[in-house]
Amino acid sequence: MFKQFLEKKSTKRIMYFIILLVLLYFLRSMFNLFLLTFLIAYFVDTIQTFILNKINEFIPVKPKLITVIIYLLIAILLTFAIVKYIPIAVNQSIALIQQASNINFEEYKFINPILEQIDIEKYTQIAANNLVIWATHVGRWVFNIFMALILSLFFVLQKEHAINFVRKFKYSKIASFYEYISYFGKSFLNSFGKVIQAQIIIAIVNTGISIVGLSIIGFKNLIALGFMIFILSLIPVAGVIISLIPLCLMAFEMGGIIRVAYVIIMIGIIHAFESYVLNPKLMANKTNLPVFFTFVILIVSEHFMGTWGLLLGIPIVIFILDMIGVDLTEE
Repeated sequence: MFKQFLEKKSTKRIMYFIILLVLLYFLRSMFNLFLLTFLIAYFVDTIQTFILNKINEFIPVKPKLITVIIYLLIAILLTFAIVKYIPIAVNQSIALIQQASNINFEEYKFINPILEQIDIEKYTQIAANNLVIWATHVGRWVFNIFMALILSLFFVLQKEHAINFVRKFKYSKIASFYEYISYFGKSFLNSFGKVIQAQIIIAIVNTGISIVGLSIIGFKNLIALGFMIFILSLIPVAGVIISLIPLCLMAFEMGGIIRVAYVIIMIGIIHAFESYVLNPKLMANKTNLPVFFTFVILIVSEHFMGTWGLLLGIPIVIFILDMIGVDLTEE
């Protein structure tokens, strides 16, 4: 009886799924690197396929050439953004610190009683510690992005070779495990692909609205800024907020606190539009899930998995629904 239960197809699926979850748990420290690599590889591969389909109508072009050109463009734009805007960000940060240190509190005697009750030294130490932690996190993210670009480049260049290598496990001693992992992978990639397509549309809309808003505020170099916003917008919701830091520093240099306020208001409107209108609606359309359930899934997955939950939550739910036999194609 127990043996028959173990040999059931549904039982094997659940067992292998649990094994996969355990493996992912032990690799959780590298989760950001894996997801970034997959995200970049999927994005570049989609662009490469689109360009190839258009160009091959006129002249035959090798896929590797298109891949190299795409990564060269990414490298050039990233280098330009780093060389152009990192010094500005550093200089403005130093300027803000100097301005804060030069404030003469004697001129504001009416707030002295309040200041006397505040342990400024304590809060300064907390701020310094938080700054070190933040710098460490930023450094880790920069390293992960760099490694993800390198890994995704090698994968896209040797995609066919990598796929053929993985297929060899189909005829190995772990063929049964491979069969189910392959099934899980195809099911997850199908739903994840739909989510990525929706996120790319969201990134394009965010970038377009941001460029219009920044041009009205008076920003220059809109092409480079647009590229930065587009790349960050591929990270759901959080990307828009991350872009706030360099934009506020540049706005402060251009026109002080007033320009910073304009940028914060603009980003706040875009963030609200993405979070409560664009994201749930597009995800629902791509996955055939009701908007209400899509919204709930996004909230719950973000709570448990953080920012990445906004990308992974819906594919995981669709995958589980597929496992238990729920057909989302039926109206």
